[in-house]
Amino acid sequence: MKSDLVMAVNQICAEKELPRDVILGAIEEALVHAYRRNYANNNAVVQVKIDGATGDLRVLCEKKIVDVVHEPGVEITLADARKLDPKAELDGTVLDQREPTDFGRIAAQTAKQVILQRIHEAERNALFDFYRQREGELITGQVQAIDYRSNQVTITLGKKAEGVLAAEDQLPNDRYRVGQNLRTLLAEVGQGTRGPQIRLSRTHRNMLRRLLEREIPEIYNGTVEIKSIAREPGQRSKVAVSASQPGIDPVGSCVGLRGTRIQNIVDELNGEKIDVVEWNSDVRQFISNALSPARPTDTVLIEEGDIHTAIVVVPDRQLSLAIGKEGQNARLAAKLTGWRIDIKSETEASTEGLSEIKRQQLQIIKQRSLEAKAPSMPPGDDLLSRAEWLLREKDKTAVTLEQAARMLADADAADTEPAAAVETPIETAEVAEPAAPPEVVEAAPTGEPTPVLAPESAGEPAPATEAVVEYYPEYEPEDAGEEGTESGEAKKAVKKSKKTDKKRELVFDENLGAVVARRKRKPTRGGWENGQEDY
Repeated sequence: MKSDLVMAVNQICAEKELPRDVILGAIEEALVHAYRRNYANNNAVVQVKIDGATGDLRVLCEKKIVDVVHEPGVEITLADARKLDPKAELDGTVLDQREPTDFGRIAAQTAKQVILQRIHEAERNALFDFYRQREGELITGQVQAIDYRSNQVTITLGKKAEGVLAAEDQLPNDRYRVGQNLRTLLAEVGQGTRGPQIRLSRTHRNMLRRLLEREIPEIYNGTVEIKSIAREPGQRSKVAVSASQPGIDPVGSCVGLRGTRIQNIVDELNGEKIDVVEWNSDVRQFISNALSPARPTDTVLIEEGDIHTAIVVVPDRQLSLAIGKEGQNARLAAKLTGWRIDIKSETEASTEGLSEIKRQQLQIIKQRSLEAKAPSMPPGDDLLSRAEWLLREKDKTAVTLEQAARMLADADAADTEPAAAVETPIETAEVAEPAAPPEVVEAAPTGEPTPVLAPESAGEPAPATEAVVEYYPEYEPEDAGEEGTESGEAKKAVKKSKKTDKKRELVFDENLGAVVARRKRKPTRGGWENGQEDY
């Protein structure tokens, strides 16, 4: 026959939904504290053992063997100790079984408080373990209170637990009322002083995942797999799905007949639009599917380290459809695929050219990588690696490695200034005869030209004259006047000579067969003197 203690323990276990060992352990600990209060000091070593089947209990007190007993609760003589254990020795210890007849009021109150405290702790731990195992699952609760100041909603979850739905975890279209049944996601569980602290959410992307698993049997069974989810709570979401078995339409399975399956999820999320697209191992095709309902005509992929960029070309009439309202469609597609997406119309792509677009993107990515990392690879190796990449892409036209390297070299040269050509100093340069004029003789002020030296081609040197030879930079060879070859003093001399040349004009004299300098003079009131030009 069961004792009253066993019946009481069973009743507490049923009411509190706690294991029987937890209740028995709480009672044992309470009796230990009560015995110390009533019969021994707090330093006494006491053990209480309760038989769960019969309810019998034993109180064992560890006592020290001494010659003279000063504290009967913790000490015992050698003669009494050998009655309990014949092998007992002086200064040793022995377990003495005690049968307390009655506890005092203080001891009983202490035992009661210990039992209640241990039961409450066991309840909190059990609740924490229960909800911790359900973290990330859907849970249905009832709205208990609404705090309009902080816009926080308290939801009763049952089992004496409450969850909090903060403002950032609420959908923009949600409206709550007390007593309303609400389905949420159990986002996070923490341990608190008064029980588990449960954070609920309706904006988490796993909320959409659990709703899809709940409404679509193919996803729950694993026939259709959810690859990725991109969500802007309350507005729009994109889901990429794939079939694990051939012959199954993953998008059709999720949408259902006339959209009945997906419509139930839309109603649960208060009108949030959901786009279901098919996942594809081909990145180009996957990006094209992710931009649905737009249909791209071409996709160019650019990879440089950790940066992945996709240039998508769409028809002109679908440009706004591909971008979406405030860029929402493109933003969700980028989140879904993990690629940075740059959308261009066909007109823009044809104007700029896909090759030009590639070049621009390569330059941007190269600049970012140079800024983010240490000194990059040598130019030759970097060019070769990018050329190999371009060869691997195989866009619309097949190119060889040499052609790709040449294309990238031209693209890099277009962004930088051309290198200065190797020039020869003016004094030693071999200039072709027509490139520079012969020596020019300045005419005397009397108007009669001075004889000019005959050209070297005549074979005989011209007789020496007292002519003044001037230098005219306009007739300098083009390759001798490039930037970087003249010194600062030479530039100043040329600049000064240009100022003086404004008062002179070069004219070819047919009689002399040479170019002479003519001084410009202001005309008199009656025109030029004698009607002749002064040379």
